[in-house]
Amino acid sequence: MKSNNKRVQSDIDIANLANMKPIEDIVNMTDLQAEEWEPHGKYKAKISLEVLERLQDQPNGKVILVTSINPTPAGEGKSTVTVGLGQALHKIGEQAIVALREPSLGPTMGLKGGASGGGHAQVMPMEEINLHFTGDIHAITTANNALSSFIDNHIYQGNTCEIDTRRVVWKRVVDLNDRALRQVMVGLGGVKQGVPREDGFMITVASEIMAILCLAEDLTDLRQRLGRIVVGYQANGTPVTVADIGVEGALTLLLKDALKPNLVQTLENTPAIIHGGPFANIAHGCNSLVATKVASKLADYVVTEAGFGADLGAEKFLNIKARMGGIDPQAVVVVATVRALKMHGGVSKDELKAENVEALKAGISNLKKHLETIQAFGLPFIVAINKFVTDSDAEIAFIESWCREHHVEVALTEVWEHGGEGGTDLANKLVQLLKEEQPRFQPLYDLEQPIEDKITTIAQKVYGARSVQFTKQAKVEIAEITNNGWSDLPICMAKTQYSLSDDPTLVGRPNDFDITVREVRPSVGAGFLVALTGTVLTMPGLPKQPAALQMDVDKQGRATGLF
Repeated sequence: MKSNNKRVQSDIDIANLANMKPIEDIVNMTDLQAEEWEPHGKYKAKISLEVLERLQDQPNGKVILVTSINPTPAGEGKSTVTVGLGQALHKIGEQAIVALREPSLGPTMGLKGGASGGGHAQVMPMEEINLHFTGDIHAITTANNALSSFIDNHIYQGNTCEIDTRRVVWKRVVDLNDRALRQVMVGLGGVKQGVPREDGFMITVASEIMAILCLAEDLTDLRQRLGRIVVGYQANGTPVTVADIGVEGALTLLLKDALKPNLVQTLENTPAIIHGGPFANIAHGCNSLVATKVASKLADYVVTEAGFGADLGAEKFLNIKARMGGIDPQAVVVVATVRALKMHGGVSKDELKAENVEALKAGISNLKKHLETIQAFGLPFIVAINKFVTDSDAEIAFIESWCREHHVEVALTEVWEHGGEGGTDLANKLVQLLKEEQPRFQPLYDLEQPIEDKITTIAQKVYGARSVQFTKQAKVEIAEITNNGWSDLPICMAKTQYSLSDDPTLVGRPNDFDITVREVRPSVGAGFLVALTGTVLTMPGLPKQPAALQMDVDKQGRATGLF
C-alpha cells in the first residue's frame, strides 16, 4: 500500500475553528456547586478544594493512566490519545474527565512543542493553555525565586542560620530553555550588592516547588512541605530548611491560588482539568494530586497521563504519586505508533513514510518491555495504536497481529483525525477490560529498603539494566541522606526519555547495560529523592531552529505558528 500523504490542518487552525462553550456550561456537566469554582475569563475556571471535603464520602471514579513507549522525534501523541479517549468515553455514554499537565514555555518555544493534544483531540483554549494559562507556572517561578532572594538576604543580613555559602543548594528558575543560565555568579558589585557565591538556574518545571504543588493535599500540607525544603547546609553538614529561615508562610501565600486546579474543555466540550507540569525526565512527570482527586470525585472515569514513556512518567505515577496520594489506578493505556516503533527498529526520521515491516519487527521490543513493566505493577493494560496518515495497512496489521499473539488487547486509535469518534473502539475495549480484569496494584519497592536497593529495583525491573553503578559523589550523598533520616523516601529517577538506558542513543530494547547514578539529591519538601543519571540536565537549551521562529500573532490577536 502506498502511504497517504494528504494535506492536513495544523493544530492551531483546528483550534481556531473550535466551537467552545462558556465555562459555566462545562461546570454544569459536573457536580460542582456555585461556591466551588470561579471563572478566569470566558473559557477557564479555578476549582476550590472544598469540593473534596463535600464529596469525601462519594466513591472515586476509575483512574486510567495513559503512558507510551520511549518517545522519538517521530512523535507518539500520548496527550492526543489521552484527550481523544476522554472524548470517546463521552461518545459511548460514559462520564469522563481528562486530567493533564500544563505545558511549559520551555518546550513550547523550543523543540518538543506543547502538551495540549493535537488534531481533533485537543484541550481548549489551546493557545492560552500553551502560553500563560492561569498563571500557575509564573506563581511557582515567583515563589521559587522569592526563596532565592530570602536566602541571599538572610546571608547578607548576618546569616543567623550559619548557611555555608559554598553549600547553598537552592537554585533560581525560569520557565524557558536558557543554557546560558545553568551556572552564574550572584552578589557581585561590592559590599552593598550582597555576598558573592556561585548559583544557577533550572527550568521552572524542575523546581521542587512545582513538585510540591503537584503532591500537596491542601494548603496546610503545602505549607508544611514548603517548610521542609532544604536550601543549604551549615559547614558541619547540618541541613538548613525554609522553616529555619521562616518564610514558608510567605511562599504559601504566593501559591494559594495556584494550588487550585484549572477547569477547561476539549474540542468536543468534554471537561478537562489541567494543573501542574513537572517534566518526567528530570522530575516526577505527573499532573497534580488534587487535580486527579477532584476529577475522580466528579466523573466515573478519569483519563490522565504521565510524561514520556512508561520507564519514566508511569513508573513515577505508580511508585510516587499513587502511593503518596492513595490513588488506586484501574488500568493503563500504552500508546505506540508505527513511526516510533520503526525508529526503535533503526529507521531514520526521513525514511519513516516508506513501509517497513521488518523495522517494526525489530522495534516492537521496546513496546514489549513497557508492557512487562505495567504487568510488574499488577495492572491490566491495553495498547493504543495512534494512527498516522502515513501508516500502511500492512504495518498496522503487524502490530495488531503481534498483540494477539502475545494475548495483549489492542485498539487502532484515530483520534487525531476523527476526535472522539476515532477512539470509540479503544473506549469500548477499555470499559470491557475493566469489567473482566481486576487490578492488583502494588508499587515495585518498599520505602524502607536502602536507597541503593530501591534505585537498583527500578533500573532492573523497569529499564532492564544489568546493574547500577554509583559514583563516589553519589555514595557520599546517599550516606548523608541516610544520616539525615531521609532514606525512607521514594526515588525519582532523572534519566533520558529516549532510551530505556541512560544513553539516549540506545533505542529499542538494549541489553547488558548498566545505569550510572552520578548524584542523589534530596527533595524533602516534595517527599522524594532525585537520582541523576547520564547527562540529563535540569535546564535544557534551545535547538538551532526553535519553534519560536515560526510563531507570530495576526492583527486580530490570534496566534499563528503555534503547532
